[in-house]
Amino acid sequence: PTPLRPTMNVLGISLRRPSFGETTATSIMAIGLWLAGVGAMVQSGQAFGRQDMAALLVMVWWGCMTVRLGIDLRAGWRHLLASGLGALVLLGVNGAVWTALS
Repeated sequence: PTPLRPTMNVLGISLRRPSFGETTATSIMAIGLWLAGVGAMVQSGQAFGRQDMAALLVMVWWGCMTVRLGIDLRAGWRHLLASGLGALVLLGVNGAVWTALS
């Protein structure tokens, strides 16, 4: 693994830039977790649409990526705020794309 090199500060948090390999591994892990989540959603018997599945994928990917960026939810309110803002932006983009495609 590459050493944790801070590349920029956001909200007082030293973030790092993950390598291409780390980003690929994170995406593969997120897809596996997403498939498990989709399986659980289907087994629950509830009706879920494609937009719900896409939002789940985006949030699982973001949760996996925050670790690679150096955002630690146990490290205080700044980390929680950065994670929440990132999730909010990604869900907003996801919703805008679905609106544009409708």
